[in-house]
Amino acid sequence: MAGVVTKQQEWAGDVRLGPVGKSVRVVVALIGIGLLINGSVRASDDAWPFGPMSQYAGSVADDASITYTRISAQTDAGTTVDVPLNIEGAGVARAEIEARTGEIVKDPSLLQSVADGWARKHPDKPKYVKLELIRDTTTLVKGRVEGDPVPEVLATWQVRK
Repeated sequence: MAGVVTKQQEWAGDVRLGPVGKSVRVVVALIGIGLLINGSVRASDDAWPFGPMSQYAGSVADDASITYTRISAQTDAGTTVDVPLNIEGAGVARAEIEARTGEIVKDPSLLQSVADGWARKHPDKPKYVKLELIRDTTTLVKGRVEGDPVPEVLATWQVRK
């Protein structure tokens, strides 16, 4: 019985991929590559995971400025708070605000959706009456923070009820 191969030994070896399996893998790979090229050409994080995540694309030099975009809100309770820019907070992520900063500066009414999202998600909390899109700039000197962040108000919006 020296030359006999059992079924168990046959399955334990390499399994060859047939022409249909190879074709399916090639098509899936080409579709993935096409989606990546499309997302990269459009240079938009909206296409993620088939596009660049540009906020992770570089490092910061030792002597540089770091900017951080946020939204500050005045509430009907008389307080000023930073809007939680996430899906659970105002229903919009920070990356979406950062990606649309130029549009918001040109048309501050786009901030209305932030106030609406907050009110819809948190009906028991104080409502936003005024929103400000703010860019904080932190300066680094020799890799260390130099002073407090410098805020710059980019856009202001009186919330419609």
